[in-house]
Amino acid sequence: MKILLIGLGSIAKKHIHVIKSIDKNPEFIALRSGFSNENINGIKNIYSIDELTVKVDFCLISNPTSYHYETIKKALALNVTLFIEKPSLMKLEGANDLLKKIEKNNIITYVGYNLRFHPVLNFVKQYIHGKRIIEATVYCGSYLPSWRSVEDYSSQYSAIKEMGGGVHLDLSHEIDYSTWIFGKPGSYSSVTKKISDLKISSFDFANYNLIYPDKAVNITLNYYRKKPKRSIEIVMEDEVIIADLLNQTVRNQKGEIIFQSKIDILETYKLQMLYFYKIIKGKAKSFNSFANSLLTLKICLGNENTG
Repeated sequence: MKILLIGLGSIAKKHIHVIKSIDKNPEFIALRSGFSNENINGIKNIYSIDELTVKVDFCLISNPTSYHYETIKKALALNVTLFIEKPSLMKLEGANDLLKKIEKNNIITYVGYNLRFHPVLNFVKQYIHGKRIIEATVYCGSYLPSWRSVEDYSSQYSAIKEMGGGVHLDLSHEIDYSTWIFGKPGSYSSVTKKISDLKISSFDFANYNLIYPDKAVNITLNYYRKKPKRSIEIVMEDEVIIADLLNQTVRNQKGEIIFQSKIDILETYKLQMLYFYKIIKGKAKSFNSFANSLLTLKICLGNENTG
């Protein structure tokens, strides 16, 4: 495969690693925003789309979220499949225009939410199928300064609202997998705020209520919890299960483990890329296209200015 990389940060490097593990002869071309002394083995740097002399098989967009709109807009001119790292956009403005161009030109798109490939969530989705769900409580809290210990957390894009940072976008996995597991809600509401003492301009707290005709789902996200927690509790008519994504267990209401996995998180990226390669080869249909991702984005941004 010939791959155009737009964005060459930590997430892109994870994708490069897994692509090399599944593709015998990948050819990487990185579109750089400015001159860089960074030369990664096997990657050719270009500084303008005009320098692209070969037809690429797909474009992998993983630059900061604030650049996604313009990047997708330019990438559409290549008429190739797009892999867009989550979230698809920073704001909804212009999303419909992009969607019309994507649909008009039959561009295949996929938005990268790798947790859909986590064994714990796949078990949960299958386990509750056909059962009467009453409520679910989804929680994801961690401490932003500990995310990347070699960097000043306040200078990371996550900390800067104008760059598309904020817990509501960074941790949108929880919104994505909630709608993937439970379906599209009938209505939703949200609160997003900056409430901790972290030296950031972005939101560090978000809470969402997804309302369905027969159930309710509550999602809480934060940047300030020093002991990380990532879980989902599901109350059914006759039982309760608690999935712990960090310890990779699912327990029943007695505390007994009913499922356990030991997958490395990088493996979810590999499973995702294997699936994406099937999409490119026409062996699978994208279950999270740009169009599909807009539901997650709408919920993420629901009441963005309430903080």
